[in-house]
Amino acid sequence: MITIAILTISDKCSRGEREDKSGQLISEIVKEIGRIKFYDIVPDEIDLIKHKLLEYIGNVDIILTTGGTGLSERDVTPEATREIIEKEVPGIAEAIRIEGLKKTRKSILSRAIAGIRDKTLIINLPGSPSAVKEGLEIIIDAIPHAIEKLKGDQGECAR
Repeated sequence: MITIAILTISDKCSRGEREDKSGQLISEIVKEIGRIKFYDIVPDEIDLIKHKLLEYIGNVDIILTTGGTGLSERDVTPEATREIIEKEVPGIAEAIRIEGLKKTRKSILSRAIAGIRDKTLIINLPGSPSAVKEGLEIIIDAIPHAIEKLKGDQGECAR
């Protein structure tokens, strides 16, 4: 069973000023592929984000973040993630942006990234519930295969 951490990055949600609809939506969608082990909310602070990511690594198979991927000054999720990962997996973020383009051209403004550290996959998702849903729908089928590979599966990847 795949173990999952969900990390919402939002100043307003962390202060209780807004409901975390995106994190809740992630938790509903990913139940079909695994078990949620951690679910936290932190403000848009690079050190707090890095601390949580490092806390999860080695304890879960995948970390899904939501929020902090835009262009505002407080959006620092990709920077925190980049400081943590050992290898980037650009196809994941690219696929999410491409899928987003079907709904809005603003999806090209997402700075989200994905990568691995040790045997943990980290994926940045946008902050809006609709973008989270669209993004997860496009990548969710690939997640179990990615986790198998990270765990050492030597089988062929060809179709």
